[in-house]
Amino acid sequence: MNDETSIDSSYRVTANELRQFVERYERLEQEKKDIAEQQKEVMGEAKSRGYDTKVLRKIVALRKRDKDDIAEEEAVLEMYKEALGMS
Repeated sequence: MNDETSIDSSYRVTANELRQFVERYERLEQEKKDIAEQQKEVMGEAKSRGYDTKVLRKIVALRKRDKDDIAEEEAVLEMYKEALGMS
């Protein structure tokens, strides 16, 4: 086996591995797109039942966060509102 054959063989392995990464990523992109469409459908259903989807999205975002962070943010918000005469 000469050096050229060795390089060619190693290139094919690398190319195959690279192709596998790209194809896996593309499948994940498609899954992400499908999930986003399903989320849109859920919000559409909620809206048709009379729910405020803007508020629902805020609820979802809050549920992802730490309770202490939320409490701290709400305390600061309340303090700012008081300072501005908004509460």
